[in-house]
Amino acid sequence: MDRPSFPDPFDEGRAREPVFRSDLEERRPEYPRSEGGGWSLIRRLLAPLAAVGLLLVKFKSLALLALKAKFLGTALTMVVSVGAYALLFPVWFAVGFVVLIWVHEMGHVLQLRREGIPASAPMFIPFLGALVMMKQMPKNALAEARVGLAGPVLGSLGALGAWGIYELTQEPLFLGLAYVGFFLNLFNLLPMLPLDGGRAVGALSPVFWLVGIAGVAALVIVSPNPVLILIALLGGMELWRRWRARNTPEGQEYYEVDPKHRLLVALAYFGLIAVLAAGMAATFVADPAALQA
Repeated sequence: MDRPSFPDPFDEGRAREPVFRSDLEERRPEYPRSEGGGWSLIRRLLAPLAAVGLLLVKFKSLALLALKAKFLGTALTMVVSVGAYALLFPVWFAVGFVVLIWVHEMGHVLQLRREGIPASAPMFIPFLGALVMMKQMPKNALAEARVGLAGPVLGSLGALGAWGIYELTQEPLFLGLAYVGFFLNLFNLLPMLPLDGGRAVGALSPVFWLVGIAGVAALVIVSPNPVLILIALLGGMELWRRWRARNTPEGQEYYEVDPKHRLLVALAYFGLIAVLAAGMAATFVADPAALQA
């Protein structure tokens, strides 16, 4: 069947063949194109970089201040750790877990400031936790014990906070975080360097280090994993160095602790172990599915 013709209003009423899409494409006007398409693309790519560069030059002091800020490295490593733990756990659990580690590390930071010891901001290492680098050793074993115990003390409060939120909201996420927080801080009280417990018992007796070596060795045999093996290697070397230096004049001065302070450290150390073990027992759930009921 023949297609009807339509009058063209722009052609003084003369009949023409109907215009179809293919005809329009053939009659599309050609616009002038810029020469050197490759250079045009490069200019478009470089323009944003140039703008950023000008801003950095103009606000150089602000940029340097941001780069030097201690919190920047902590924040970046926290984000990386959250991403790493999110590969194994739900995202919000990973966030809460990293926050609990941060609370623990801030205990060390605050005590280091009280002791007048310069130190780095907390730096997170995925699957290994976090660390605070001391720029000098404490003046004696008692100060080192206070720094070591400050992490589990504040970390225990963080776990108790998660437990409290669970009691208010009945959200299972916070009960799981509380249990993990209690476990995390209890594990750190193993009397083995570089863990916090190893620093604490240095103010009590070197015998506890031998107990720590035996405990970590038993854990490596029963449940070997890279973290325990790393602790055993690093801690073993550090303990050997300290054991050899314990009878030197410097070593004897470093580990000389007043009996009263020795008792206070023992009460804090074993008291924390009891509280954290009780917290783990109270927040343990044999069947997590029951929480959803």
